[in-house]
Amino acid sequence: MEVFFKDQLYTGSKSTWYSKENNENLLSDFQKFLDANHGEHILCFFSYDLKNNIEKLKSSNLNDIQFPQLFCFTPEKIKKTSSIKSEITASKAIDFKAEISKKNYLENVEKIKNHIQKGDFYEANYCYQWKAKSKLLQPKAIFNKLKQLTQAPYGFYADLENHYVISASPELYIKKRNNKIYSSPIKGTQRKDKDPKKDRLLKKQLENSLKDQAENNMIVDLVRNDLSRIAKKCSVKVEELRKVYSFRNIHQMISTISCEISENIKVSDILKATFPMGSMTGAPKIKVMEIMEKYEKSKRGLYSGSFGIIYPNGDFDFNVIIRTLIYNKANHLLSFHVGGAITINSSPELEYEETLIKADALFKACQT
Repeated sequence: MEVFFKDQLYTGSKSTWYSKENNENLLSDFQKFLDANHGEHILCFFSYDLKNNIEKLKSSNLNDIQFPQLFCFTPEKIKKTSSIKSEITASKAIDFKAEISKKNYLENVEKIKNHIQKGDFYEANYCYQWKAKSKLLQPKAIFNKLKQLTQAPYGFYADLENHYVISASPELYIKKRNNKIYSSPIKGTQRKDKDPKKDRLLKKQLENSLKDQAENNMIVDLVRNDLSRIAKKCSVKVEELRKVYSFRNIHQMISTISCEISENIKVSDILKATFPMGSMTGAPKIKVMEIMEKYEKSKRGLYSGSFGIIYPNGDFDFNVIIRTLIYNKANHLLSFHVGGAITINSSPELEYEETLIKADALFKACQT
């Protein structure tokens, strides 16, 4: 196994643990693995369907990614490096196909807006999958090109036993530093333009977008509520509200919320209180997750989940798995999901265009 994240290369495996289907003790088993490996670097992958254990939900959608709900390992070696080497050989462009048509996407957005009108929820993250069959994959070359295109702060590369994961995630799900927890949800997306003047206008347009401001505010409130379950009294704070950050390929509206926790709070407690992250569900969480199962054709798998590292001192960094390619080595399926927040003011056409903005770097990275 090999994982590259934040200028560190983690290779080999001293110990591994992964969840089995229908494991009612998943979170307690996970905590036992963490306790048994205390003082080690522990790399963790959380699939979106971990929600089914936390909230007792169900999903019967297509699962062609076939990633465990939870997978952890401790690496044998850790090496500091700024990059991973790759060799690029001639190959055909990878041809992705969306699992639904644009027409069906637009129809589903209208149906989701009807749910909002009826009061079922007030914001929902709706996603769909792009797929391609490819046996001649060059995962390191794709990752390096994706990294160059995006410079995403929480991107990573993973070569696991059954999967490759190639990520350009810009989003922090949650991190711990000493007794403080931080979460930085993203809600609000705008494309970039090569012309500096036009690009400044696009950034200002996102900053002033009432729709994106409303989306971001809703998720900030949700995250504040999630953190309050584990926080010391009166310690939940909004550190930064709706600031627009510019990445190499995209503008994003990001907020940061923090809280203080007691020493006896376990990682499994934090996970139970905050997962899945509000930016990838909507609000209220449980109702949205139930209803989205009706409109999404496939399970999200790692998408909308998280990857991260628990450090020997107990601090950790976990991202949100978005803008991420996942390859199943057994069935040669390369896929990714894209989506966005639907509110009562959403334009179906603009929501669809936003999903293509998010997918653009992934398409380009696969044209090696």
